[in-house]
Amino acid sequence: MTTFELQEELTEIYTRNAKKIAKSTSHLINKHRTQAFGDFQKLGIPSRKNEDYRYTDLMAYLKGDYSYEIAPVNFSVNLEELFRCDIPELNTHIVLVLNGFFYRKNITTALPEGVIISSLADASLKYPEIVNKHYAQYADTSFDSLAALNTLFAQDGVFIYVPKNTHLDKPIQIINLGFSFKNLRITRRNLFVVEEDSAASVLVCDHTLCKASFITNSLTEIYVGKHSKFDYVKMQNENSISSQISNTFIRQESNSKLSSNTISLHGGLIRNNYFAQLAGEGAGNYTHGLFFCEDKQHVANYVNIHHLKPHCQSDQLFKGILDGEATGAFNGKILVDKYAVKTLAYQRNNNILLSKKAKMNTKPQLEIYNDDVKCSHGATVGQIDENALFYLRSRGISNKQARHLLMFAFANEVIDKINLDPLKDRMNDMVDKRLKGELSRCENCNVQYN
Repeated sequence: MTTFELQEELTEIYTRNAKKIAKSTSHLINKHRTQAFGDFQKLGIPSRKNEDYRYTDLMAYLKGDYSYEIAPVNFSVNLEELFRCDIPELNTHIVLVLNGFFYRKNITTALPEGVIISSLADASLKYPEIVNKHYAQYADTSFDSLAALNTLFAQDGVFIYVPKNTHLDKPIQIINLGFSFKNLRITRRNLFVVEEDSAASVLVCDHTLCKASFITNSLTEIYVGKHSKFDYVKMQNENSISSQISNTFIRQESNSKLSSNTISLHGGLIRNNYFAQLAGEGAGNYTHGLFFCEDKQHVANYVNIHHLKPHCQSDQLFKGILDGEATGAFNGKILVDKYAVKTLAYQRNNNILLSKKAKMNTKPQLEIYNDDVKCSHGATVGQIDENALFYLRSRGISNKQARHLLMFAFANEVIDKINLDPLKDRMNDMVDKRLKGELSRCENCNVQYN
């Protein structure tokens, strides 16, 4: 199958189901599909001729026989038992999403006045002013065909709204589940709006429950108002025959602070795209990532931070550990506008290869149109430090344990960027298990369904 043939197949699926898709959502969501359709037809599926996808062969993962669900799957889960094996003792507002659809039996505990956590489809009917102001305003389908494809098929997901002068006392935990006994394409669409002088934390956990193959196209739009703070943590732990393409589009107003941490523990193909606009003076963006891959898995991170206003700051730190025949890619850009004086921007990508066949491609970039800035970038690809390994072994530590300690220390720098201490501790534990090969996979999760 060629990229054109896959484009034709997806177009045919959409055309055949367009009326059903439109019927399930409001005009506020449907009105963006026409533009998205034209953009997808124009751009097609990205190939390696596209510079942004030069190191990621999407067709190796996206082709195949997959079903597509127009309506939510009908089964129930026990939320109290949900993923106790992975993230216990976290006090969160739990929100469950099944195959891209908001779980109708979600029960969130008491929320501060004005805070909304709901289905995106429902929100477009109940809160049209908010949704219309922000939905599809930050995700530009004209240059990203996968964002266009998501906009075409988007039906549901999670809508979070935090009004002015509101601080959430505990995080919102979104658990995305893939559940099917047949190979399945999943579309997820989220919209998070944090108004001025507010604060919120969101943890997203991606899991597959079955041994079927899932192709997930996920898109999240985030708006952070003036003087607000938003912490966003994403954990990806899916089976090795599943693929996930995740697009995150962010707009930040003046003096807002956004911290993003993406921990990619497991998956066949994982492609994370981040687009952030620092649209207000004094905004701060701190985007971090850590990934592990082995066998023939592939993880790619693409980051584009656009400094539009003066006195903004951004920091990127991405680390990867690759083994077997795994491949990875990092493509990061800091774009400084001509008006963005006094910009501070830093970018770093460090990677460890544990085998001779593992391969990492890295391309940090600076594009600066102002000379009153401080920007730096760098990347490294190497093996475990033999001197450090020798030092540990000379202290009586076995080779296996010494290698584990060095890899854990390498990964911990990213984990330490997480602002929530309970979550930081839990992520440290999960990374430790991942390095030891003990991390539970889909067949070990505690979800109860009937």
